[in-house]
Order: sequence, then C-alpha cells, then structure tokens
Amino acid sequence: MTTNPLLDATGVAKNYGAVAALRNASLSVLPGEVHALMGANGAGKSTLVKILTGAVKPGKGRILIRGEARELHSPAQARRAGLVSVYQEPSLIPDLDVASNLRLTDTPVEPFMNWVRELGVPDLDIRDMARDIPLAVLRILDLARALAVEPDVVLLDEMTAALPANLAERVLDVVRRQKASGRSVIFISHRFIEISALCDRATVLRDGETVGVVDIVAGVEERIVELMLGAKIEKARVAQRRAAEASRTVSGPPRIGVRNLRVGAKLQDVSFDLANGEVAGLVALEGQGQDELFAALSGSRRASGGTIDVDGQPVAFSHPADAIKAGIAYVPGDRSEALLMHRSVRENIALPFSAAFSRWGPINMRREQGTVAAAIAKLQIDTRAQREVQRLSGGNQQKVTIARWIAADARTILCFDPTRGIDVRTKQEIYKLLRELAAQGKSVLYYTSELEEVQMVCDRAIVIFGGRVVDVLPVEIADEAALTRAAYGLPRDAHEDVGILAEAAHAPAGAS
Repeated sequence: MTTNPLLDATGVAKNYGAVAALRNASLSVLPGEVHALMGANGAGKSTLVKILTGAVKPGKGRILIRGEARELHSPAQARRAGLVSVYQEPSLIPDLDVASNLRLTDTPVEPFMNWVRELGVPDLDIRDMARDIPLAVLRILDLARALAVEPDVVLLDEMTAALPANLAERVLDVVRRQKASGRSVIFISHRFIEISALCDRATVLRDGETVGVVDIVAGVEERIVELMLGAKIEKARVAQRRAAEASRTVSGPPRIGVRNLRVGAKLQDVSFDLANGEVAGLVALEGQGQDELFAALSGSRRASGGTIDVDGQPVAFSHPADAIKAGIAYVPGDRSEALLMHRSVRENIALPFSAAFSRWGPINMRREQGTVAAAIAKLQIDTRAQREVQRLSGGNQQKVTIARWIAADARTILCFDPTRGIDVRTKQEIYKLLRELAAQGKSVLYYTSELEEVQMVCDRAIVIFGGRVVDVLPVEIADEAALTRAAYGLPRDAHEDVGILAEAAHAPAGAS
C-alpha cells in the first residue's frame, strides 16, 4: 500500500451560526484502505462527510485528492473527482420513481441494476415510486447508485444501521471487494464488531476536532472510546444490577396484556404481559413479526385476531391517537418517522400535549415551556441548534422523540431499536433514562437488534420466532449466546454450538 494519501483533508471547520459543527478536523485516507471515521453523536462526522462530498461548503480547511488541492462545490463535482457518499438518510426523492432519481444524478442504469442485484435486491422495478420502497431497500439503492459510477472513495455513513442481517452482510462484502480492487472506503459505524472486521485505521473526532488516528488491532476499542469521550469509562456491572432489579415483586394487573395476537401474515400467535415498572426486551431476527406487534400496540395497524388489555381492560385501537389516549407512546428507530425536522426542539416535544394546556383558548406558554424545559434537562439534549431539529445530531434527535413522551407523561413506551446509529455515550444515557422511568412505575417494551443491550437495560427477554413467542429468559441468563439460540428457534438445552450459528450468520456472502 502506497504511503501517498488518496484523500487528505486538513484543518476543516464549519459553523452554523453560533454552532461550531467542525472546529479543526483532519482525515487522511490511503488507496485500498477501509478507514473508520468515529466519534460520539454531534462530534461532526456527518458534517465532515458532507463537506468531502460537496454537499456542504466548509468555513475553512484544505482538501487534497491525489495530492491536488480541490474545492468541491456540489455532490456532482465531488462525484467527478471520484468521491461519492451514502448518507444516513435515504437521498432518493420520494415523489419520483427510481428511474427518475437515477436521471437526476446521471447514474448509468445497467451498472446500477447489477449492483442492486449483487446487494441482494433481485426484483426491483425502476418504475417503482421511491416513497413505496422500504427504508432498508432505499439504503441499498443509495449504495448501488454510488457504486455504479465507480468512485475512488465511497463514504458510508451508518450504512448498515437500518439493514437486516442478510443485506448488511452484502454491504460488508462489497466493502471488502472495494478494498481488494484498490479503491477506498470511509466507514462510519457505531458497531465495533464491524470496525474490527473491516477497517485498517480509524480517525476519531470529538467536539468537531480530530483527536486521534489509531490502527485497528486487537483491544483498540477501549482506546477509541477514550478518545471519543475524552476520559476513561468505568465499566459498570449492569448485568448483575439488572438481575437484582428483575427479582422484585410486581403487584397488580399487568400494564399491558397480549393474548393470542395475530397481525397480518407474520405475527401468528403472541401472548405476554408487560408489568408496571418493567423494561421487557423483545428479541427477534428480521421479519419474525416484531414490526407487526409494535404496529398493533401503537395503534397504527389493526390486529386480525387475539386481544390487547391495558390495565386489565380490553382495548381496540383503530388509530395511533387511541393508543396515545391509553398512555402508550411509540419511539421508532427511524427518527424521521417521529420528528418534524424543520420545527424546533420545543415544538417537537410539545406536540402531543399542547392542546391539554389550552382549554379551548390560547396555549399556556409558560406551563408548556416549563414542561418542555424539564424534559430537555432530564435527557441532557444539546439545544444549541434548537431552531430546527434537523440540525441536531442523530443521538439528540432520538432524545427529542423520547423527551416528547416523558413530557406527555406516557405510562408505556414502545421503543423499537431506539439506539440504532447512536454513539456509546448516548446509548448509556438512554439506558439510564429507561431504568429511571421503570423505577417510577412506567413500562417499556424494548426491541433491539443489538443483543448485548438486553442485559444492559432489560428485566427479561421475550423472544419471537416465526411470529410466535418461543422463549422468555430472565435477564441473568439472557446473554448473546442464549438469545441467539432462542432467536433461531433452538431450545435452551440444545447441544448445537451457537457460536457456529452466529459465525455463519455473519459470514461473507458466498462463503462456505
């Protein structure tokens, strides 16, 4: 590998009004290198990526491509220079079909379709409207569009965060192939397992500045976390604490009782109780009915059979407003589903309950502002850019979605993969908050695609396979191995080696 950088950015800075998104960022990427860009939410990673690909103009700094100074004024210009990004949010225009989206970026159709099939989407019709395509597939289309122009450097911003395991592995395989062909990849991910498996080096940002560049070697994770957070983290014994809390006695009827629930074709027959003061983890492989379960509990989809009780009384939700009235709130993994991105933090948090302060007259602004301010303080939301929620980091956006329901005093919170694409520090803050809510008697149903989270935040784990509950594990035994076994439909006392199953699930495409 040559020592001459393919891409070399130094002293990059960017302000949005009084907010410094980047102060002094540097990044040097070698040919044929997979280079991780890491940092806590709000560190400036996405801003740096947008600057490198011409979507945002820097306040200052220098960018060299193959040793030549370049000023990139648009994504099209960056693409011609060999730099293409796949951003966190899908970039296809919803009201256009796929073919029209390709024409907008002069993307050749045949290479695009080849990559789409290679990435695991064999039946795409380019006449489909973008708004009708699932989020995971939109992410794949964005990547295929980037690869179709054969870039020298592709920048992947949390590319795998919204993908099921099979599509995520296709992406990782493509990254390996890009490296083998001498091209480079800048890889942003909060999943250390992906960083360790793919990357050669990592550049770490903190508060808009580059604070270190490290080689990816065994045990480097702790060093990266120290650089991200600026101090060593004391590792708490959360699993043991969760086990002690889970042993407490819960009195009275369950907050939610689900019996023989059926929704669509995937959720076949699910029964469980969610107690007051409990954080129950829901574990399932992709497509096992978890989406349908959350849709039914949040009122966005009607059940086709079975019953739902709230505080011992049967309910029938025909609209999300019915669930909200029953004290049930939904926090999606995709923050854009829940937030008004062009509105302020205050407006987003106040949305569900402002009417309750008005009494058919003007809104009681003092009371509303006090409630919102308390929720912001509780979640430690960074509001320096609070005019528009879209200017917040992903972690702070997710905090806003949770703060909304804390302010509205929801008694049950349905969290669907709420820490997806969120940094280590913000994850810990969310875990702590949910435990505090449980201590206050509120209930949380917590679906996660990251199995290690179960012992960090939950009291027990409910495992769904094939649209049915196949196991319920107390937290003290709900480690990744046990959850993997259950998620694959294996009994607890099976003799199969779960490690082999997990390894097979993450093996490169085409591996035997």
